[in-house]
Amino acid sequence: MKLDGINHVAIIGTGMIGSSQAALFTGNGYKTTMYAINSEEEEKGIRQYQQFYDVLIEKQLVTEAQRDRCAGYLHTTRDYTDIADADIIIECVPEDLEMKHSVYKEIEKHCTNFKAVASTTSAKSADDLAKGFTKHKDKIMVAHPFYPPHLILFVEIVKGAHTTDKAAETLKAFLESCGRKPIIANKSVPGFVANRLQHALVREAAYMVDQGIAAAEDVDKALMYSFAPRYSVVGLFQHQDAAGLDLVKSIQDYLLPDLSRATTTPDLITKHFEKGELGMKTGKGIYDWPEEKQREFHEKAAAPYFGFFNWEIPE
Repeated sequence: MKLDGINHVAIIGTGMIGSSQAALFTGNGYKTTMYAINSEEEEKGIRQYQQFYDVLIEKQLVTEAQRDRCAGYLHTTRDYTDIADADIIIECVPEDLEMKHSVYKEIEKHCTNFKAVASTTSAKSADDLAKGFTKHKDKIMVAHPFYPPHLILFVEIVKGAHTTDKAAETLKAFLESCGRKPIIANKSVPGFVANRLQHALVREAAYMVDQGIAAAEDVDKALMYSFAPRYSVVGLFQHQDAAGLDLVKSIQDYLLPDLSRATTTPDLITKHFEKGELGMKTGKGIYDWPEEKQREFHEKAAAPYFGFFNWEIPE
């Protein structure tokens, strides 16, 4: 259900994250304007937006009539004055702090109505982002989604030292109105919340391969066919409670001293990096990636999230 008082959402940037969020916001009935730096980026953003809807239609999650209705909420611009009245502003430009700060200066110059500005950065702290503002440090925060945000429900909101609770709660309520499952982190740390969990798992997985405990493909199987499906429906701490904390403590007292404590990138990752084997982008990484395997991966990776589709498309 649309949130009262949010009448216009601006997205700065027309890349995959920006256009995916445009699909999400228009899909929930919000007037949304994507700002592009030039005509080429503007056309690319529109094309990507349309492709997201093409897949949703193919999956029978959206009808063509609904797609057309949602597209009516989308606008694009290369002029900041067209987003002067935006209530929520989402910044989706590359991970370059100077570039982000230049965007914030334009926002302060032209926009007069915003209640929150959120960066989709996966790395920069909210305090570093706030240095780009002179008057509105209280409204800037991180809102880190996972790709593609029009399908993946989770968003982590991270406040800076100046961010007000009101601004963060407004953004949280807005995202909830779009069916997302946002959290507000209590403090800003590298990796925020989800990536810390993810990379702790990657570290231990790579360590086991480096130690000859198991091959990479067998570590992947251990994850995919044991506990990973469980954690799509129950939480980690819920599971520990269900197992019994006495059992958990007994296992951890025995096991934790043997786990990786590395503070540098594991050898498994580094050796491929040094050989220029960067994964899909080079056709080889830990695995070999011919084109058909890449297509298969992307289809499999997206499949679980279609089941979470929960937009309230306006009539």
